[in-house]
Amino acid sequence: MSNAGMQISAEQGAFMQVITRMLSAKRVFEIGVFTGYSSTAVALTMKELNPVGARLLACDISEEWTTKARSYWRDAQVDDIIELKLAPAAETLDARIAAGEAGQYDLGFIDADKTGYDSYYERGLRLLRKGGVMLFDNVLWSGRVADPADTSADTSALRAFAQKAKSDTRVHAAMTNIGDGLLICVKK
Repeated sequence: MSNAGMQISAEQGAFMQVITRMLSAKRVFEIGVFTGYSSTAVALTMKELNPVGARLLACDISEEWTTKARSYWRDAQVDDIIELKLAPAAETLDARIAAGEAGQYDLGFIDADKTGYDSYYERGLRLLRKGGVMLFDNVLWSGRVADPADTSADTSALRAFAQKAKSDTRVHAAMTNIGDGLLICVKK
């Protein structure tokens, strides 16, 4: 697979399952599905904990990659709890907020366009319940965030976003070196 580097690691999938279990997560949103590894890992745990009523909202814009994800979801028998929305994630999240779903999600995982992280963060905070968690992937960006010479849009956006989360009084935030860096934000 030419985009294999976009796949989360097995360690990250296991970590996400532990977070799902700690939250006893029943409602989750994911932005950036790719082939569905992270959503499958989380959905398996959700379904074990909440056989009735578990729902995972999966947001992506790629029909090609999410076709693979849907196949894996079927194989894992979690396709019945996953709702895939093929549209820009900001639009999907705005629609969920407008539909009265603010404060109803336990967990969010964001692994999509890095310049969109701040936008997803703001919308995700509205959707999360108090004590809910958002996880942001690739915040170390293979070390590029530590290189002041790298001023690319993605690197600059990740730096600014990490600084914002660190000083945001609405969350408790911590960064880990799991995978390519995972920022954990717990809503106060």
